Amino acid sequence: MVPSPRPQHIFELDAIRALIDLDVVVICTGGGGIPTLVTYTDGKATLTGVEAVIDKDFATELLAREIGADLFVMATDVDGVYSDWGTPNQRRLEKVTPDELLGMDLPAGSMGPKVEAAAGFVKATGRRAAIGGLGDIEGIVAGSAGTQVVAG
Repeated sequence: MVPSPRPQHIFELDAIRALIDLDVVVICTGGGGIPTLVTYTDGKATLTGVEAVIDKDFATELLAREIGADLFVMATDVDGVYSDWGTPNQRRLEKVTPDELLGMDLPAGSMGPKVEAAAGFVKATGRRAAIGGLGDIEGIVAGSAGTQVVAG
């Protein structure tokens, strides 16, 4: 087991912004990579690897905030966030606030980080986040599918 710190900065942000400005589809900030930190030796900055793993949901939420995304979408293998998951009373949440989501008890290894990331984005920006199945991506973006997280 290694620690999973929250990402603090995306070093390639200027390059990512430049590519987005050129209408390039950019694939970046996947999870499981080796996080780095800046160390200084004799005034020279060096990136050094750290024994840890960065969670992909927290990394993409940071990127979405830093580039000023209008919408933060997390496409996954389920069609949204469910209350009472795995019980006869389970139901998909359609539209929720960050506080409603954060009040749920969700496993850290599954929907927990996605919910925290979505709530964090909405709280920090006031803009919408969404979680849902990749096959429903058009509806998720349109606001008619998945779980839509909106400011209260």
